[in-house]
Amino acid sequence: MEKKLSFSSSLVIGVMLFALFFGAGNLIFPAELGQLAGDQTWKAMAGFLFTGVGLPFLGILAIGFSGKKDLQDLASRIHPLYAVLFTAILYLTIGPFFAAPRTGAVAFDIGVAPFLNGFSIDLARFIFTLVFFGISMWLSLNPAKIVDRVGKYLSPLIIIILIGLIGMTLLSPMGSAQVSQAPYNETPFFTGFLEGYNTMDALASLVFGIIVINALRAMGITSKKQILSSTAKTGFVAAGFLAIIYIGIAYLGATSVDLFGYLDGGGSVLSETSSHLFGTTGLMLLGVVIMLACLTTAIGLLTACGEYFHAIIPKVSYKLFVVFFSIFCLVVANFGLANIINYSLPVLVLLYPLAMVLILLTFTGPLFHQSSLVYRSATITAFFVSFIEALVKFYSLVEKTMPNWLVTIQDVYTAYIPYYTEGIGWLVPVLIVTVVTAIVAIVTNKRMQAIQVVSTHEKS
Repeated sequence: MEKKLSFSSSLVIGVMLFALFFGAGNLIFPAELGQLAGDQTWKAMAGFLFTGVGLPFLGILAIGFSGKKDLQDLASRIHPLYAVLFTAILYLTIGPFFAAPRTGAVAFDIGVAPFLNGFSIDLARFIFTLVFFGISMWLSLNPAKIVDRVGKYLSPLIIIILIGLIGMTLLSPMGSAQVSQAPYNETPFFTGFLEGYNTMDALASLVFGIIVINALRAMGITSKKQILSSTAKTGFVAAGFLAIIYIGIAYLGATSVDLFGYLDGGGSVLSETSSHLFGTTGLMLLGVVIMLACLTTAIGLLTACGEYFHAIIPKVSYKLFVVFFSIFCLVVANFGLANIINYSLPVLVLLYPLAMVLILLTFTGPLFHQSSLVYRSATITAFFVSFIEALVKFYSLVEKTMPNWLVTIQDVYTAYIPYYTEGIGWLVPVLIVTVVTAIVAIVTNKRMQAIQVVSTHEKS
């Protein structure tokens, strides 16, 4: 008889998954969105929820639905070499290059910096991040205990404190939403959609899905059907909490402009609101939330990165990878939050469409018999569009003049590719290529089956 996941176990793993997702950007980006979107907050949040909640949920389901052992195995449907490169770059992006260092940087900027009076910011940041990533490393060295440590203890505390902050905002409104600011005043949905990229959760879902499935297997859930069902339950719990918190924080940001004006970033919005509602105690409470949220995410990312790179380079131990990545995160975190966010943008613009295409094809694959033609064609199409977008972002970031060839391609894309200026130019070309190649794959498969039937009949 197949074992089923109990409600309590679904809740524990779902809350653990929420905490792994809910880190640095999940606090600051919705608050900033609310301030700038103003009276367009709900439209902007619809886009943000699509990429910040919907895609991560689909990513978790895709891992369970595919029946593959990990992301690299899933991406190998495109090509084995691509699978290694894509998976390694994705792990490095959500790990030591950007997302993991960002957890320490956000925790410092919001949880510690407001309390510094005359003390050196750079020295304080170094001391804090040294302790932060030291604790993250220690907790990551024993990944088997992650469900107990995160799901049962840290996560519920984060949820309780955040819901308390949002609840006070609802009971004591600070003001009304103002007129939306650029670029939300023109394209609120698409701007929110792209803002959801910054959470990096859709990328992380392809990694955290493996953690969930391993936790399920450790509880005796082994059949593909039960793994998919249990993954859906735990994913729904995590997605539900994420959506509630995002909407609440966006509302907080939207109603704060009346009282505070437009502040510099979501961290300032949260700090000012907490101080207004609860005084110094509120700031300290917010600091605790930030540190716990960022710590749980850092643990999950270090664990996942350590396990993956140990798997592809077994001569180097898991623990050595965790130590190395923790030190690397410490160094990157000390470049400051703004630099980490800015330099991650071109990479996210490139990786997100590739990840979304892989998720889409994972669910639709049975329709075209998992044809490599479809996987490769759709992925190459997404790459050619998103790569140009990433280059444009990079040149804008470093404030350098784009070369003529890039300007020409950019002009052609803008003129002929739907939604390119909105930031999702890859979508329509990928859908067209997927449909066309899927039809080719289905027709080819039917012909091959017919040939096999004729051949078998002749032999008999």
